[in-house]
Amino acid sequence: MTTSVFFGCTFIAFGPAISLFLFTIARDPLRVIFLIAGAFFWLVSLLLSSLVWFIAVQISNKENASVQKGLLIFGVVLAVLLQETFRFGYYKLLKRASEGLMALSQEDAMPISIKQLAYVSGLGFGFMSGAFSVINILADSLGPGTVGIHGDSQHYFVSSAFMTMAIILLHMFWGVVFFDACEKKRWWAVLIVVLSHLLVSCLSFLNPQYEGSLIPAYIVMCVMGMWAFSSAGGSFRNLKLCLTCKDKDFLLANHRPR
Repeated sequence: MTTSVFFGCTFIAFGPAISLFLFTIARDPLRVIFLIAGAFFWLVSLLLSSLVWFIAVQISNKENASVQKGLLIFGVVLAVLLQETFRFGYYKLLKRASEGLMALSQEDAMPISIKQLAYVSGLGFGFMSGAFSVINILADSLGPGTVGIHGDSQHYFVSSAFMTMAIILLHMFWGVVFFDACEKKRWWAVLIVVLSHLLVSCLSFLNPQYEGSLIPAYIVMCVMGMWAFSSAGGSFRNLKLCLTCKDKDFLLANHRPR
């Protein structure tokens, strides 16, 4: 039973993201490089936020439960702000590197467009975020112990997997919207991305009331997904053509930037 839970939760959490990677990124070495770089930027942001939180815990009163809870909330907010700061830093780095990409390209256009970079880097952020969110939980699913033996929810692992999947996809959507907002100087859109990221992250404090965290998170995911689709130049018409495989240029498998 534990093995089936482990592989089932892994498939739920990472299945959509791995599929996107295999079909849209894996065949292009340049996209793989930018995805790994995005994952690295997220990892550095986590390292800095963890370091600050650890120092704050060490110098605080460890026996005061309210203080420790406040520091936990502070850690979550700081982590989100640093992630979005590093997302902006990654965007600025990619913009500065565009001239180098043009020099390496034999064409008149960049070998990869800024919209594709937003998608790839967002998925890199999501992969690393999902890995740190669910790996320890999946390891615990192999035992020993029984979830819910003391009356707690028995859906802990499944709920965590669904939340991880939402976080991964949200990072991808946030990346697309964030980069597009920076390109068009729409700072209010950047603010919405940051606030929605804070909202979803803080929803974890509602656990173990999983319906209180999962449902709002998936609502935010759907809204951000539609916004990212629109920001990437999508419409109902080309979505229909894409689903019917009649608009091959719309697929990211095509290496030509749009």
